[in-house]
Amino acid sequence: MTTPRPLVIALALIFSVSACGKRDMIADEHPTPKQVEEQVASTPANAPVATGLPSPPQSGAVHDQATNSPRKMAPALVAERMAMPAPAYVTPQANTEKYQQLDQHDIKLVAQTPVSTFSIDVDTGAYANMRRFLNEGQLPPADAVRIEEFINYFPYQYNLPQQKVAGKLVPFGVVTEIAPTPWNPDSLLLRVGIKASDVAKATLPPANLVFLVDVSGSMNEPAKLPLVKNALKMLVNQLRPQDRISLVTYASGTRVILEPTPGTEKAKISSAIDQLQPGGSTAGAAGIQLAYQMAAQGFLKEGINRILLATDGDFNVGINDFNQLKSLVEEKRKSGVSLSSLGFGTGNYNEQLMEQIADAGDGNYSYIDNLNEAQKVLSDELSSTLAVVAKDVKVQLEFNPNVVAEYRQIGYENRALKREDFNNDKVDAGEIGAGHSVTALYEITLVGGKRMIEDLRYDTTKAAKPVGGKTDELAFLRLRYKAPGTDSSELLEFPLFKRDIKAATQTSEDFRFAAAVAAFGQELKGGKYTGRFGYDQIQRLADSARGNDPFGYRGEFVRLVNLAKSLSTQPNSQP
Repeated sequence: MTTPRPLVIALALIFSVSACGKRDMIADEHPTPKQVEEQVASTPANAPVATGLPSPPQSGAVHDQATNSPRKMAPALVAERMAMPAPAYVTPQANTEKYQQLDQHDIKLVAQTPVSTFSIDVDTGAYANMRRFLNEGQLPPADAVRIEEFINYFPYQYNLPQQKVAGKLVPFGVVTEIAPTPWNPDSLLLRVGIKASDVAKATLPPANLVFLVDVSGSMNEPAKLPLVKNALKMLVNQLRPQDRISLVTYASGTRVILEPTPGTEKAKISSAIDQLQPGGSTAGAAGIQLAYQMAAQGFLKEGINRILLATDGDFNVGINDFNQLKSLVEEKRKSGVSLSSLGFGTGNYNEQLMEQIADAGDGNYSYIDNLNEAQKVLSDELSSTLAVVAKDVKVQLEFNPNVVAEYRQIGYENRALKREDFNNDKVDAGEIGAGHSVTALYEITLVGGKRMIEDLRYDTTKAAKPVGGKTDELAFLRLRYKAPGTDSSELLEFPLFKRDIKAATQTSEDFRFAAAVAAFGQELKGGKYTGRFGYDQIQRLADSARGNDPFGYRGEFVRLVNLAKSLSTQPNSQP
């Protein structure tokens, strides 16, 4: 049967209009990439963040593809759509955190390499960063674990300075302790502890501080700029009349928010901090240069001159090459202004830059994961954070091959120095702040004991000859340091004796706790040298050595060990 032509035409028109309407609906539900870009660009920085798929673009008209002109909507529907806020389309951010790849120190044969030389390190950022990972339900990446920063996070009851050099009191005391290694009954653990003289906040020299704050778009997270602002205001509360503060920000460009302002104007300084808002890209190098200019403007010849850089380390405009940034800061430190870094945030955190730039700036690196850590760094330990009592501090241990067969340093992998660097005052090393404790650990094997490395079958090296009067010496400890404002170093020397080896039951609480922290760090890095000494054994050792824990740091450590244990049994717990 033949269908009448008018009916065919009518049906075709109906289906055509229906299809156009369907295409309109699909286009309205799924915006094109260009529409999404325009929507994001027009959304205020403080608009609510979408948590799901993007909603349809809001408009008072629907585009009619058939006529290439807008179709009018009902007034009530237009009003309803206009009243609904347009959520911003946010692309999920990949984890781009950066850490320096470091291999643990391997075992050294004393007959071949009797000397170990390194720079001290008072940074603590790796510990707080590890805590952040565990509290978020993840084990930290192995490269995020720097064991010396774990150990040095905690205060220890070391002796205060007593020794004099050239008639002047040495600015730090030195203690050593040797006892069986908790994770290896066939070796000994040697602890070298340094305790800097303390300086009360009230007696600190006048401080010229520059807050250099990253206010780029990447800082628009609760654990970033809002936490930065609260942390800096904690320091403001500690200011004295003789102190002065400047505030510099950087994003796509740089700004001086506050020129050098005396500590008496706390309200003005806090108000300037409160007004900081995130937005833009990250011109970090330009911000650093401007901060040094402000530090020079307020420079105190007999005072503390320091920049406090607060950022996630995500520099993406201007100089962003890692080595160029380090060179920039190394050159600027010659002006007498140091730079310390305060790390914030997750996801895009550049930890390698934060740690290394503070090292280049003769400062220290901290990671602020919560207000308690801000209180620790910028209030409780303010003297340690700001006041340097000794600079370019180097440590050298020479092991006696007649007594010690092997050794392995635990931590300080990126602080190693060449043997000849020890006596070269041109070689930079770490600073120690007032009241800081610094600990170094070595695992050693005695001659005649069970070795970690087998003897060579065809070893042609001659056995070491006993040195008269020194057969009881395990090692010889040397330290070099410079007093602030001087360019020549002083030397300290201490022999370490075999007769000083203690039984495990005679060790101090500080020794046992530092050993537990070292074991924990090694376990997080894979446990290559700790054998079957796992989280349970670490927890028991640390629990037995809590001692006097006024701030609860050691108790928190025990909790973190238990948390790491639970996470280690879960699949996909490490990023």
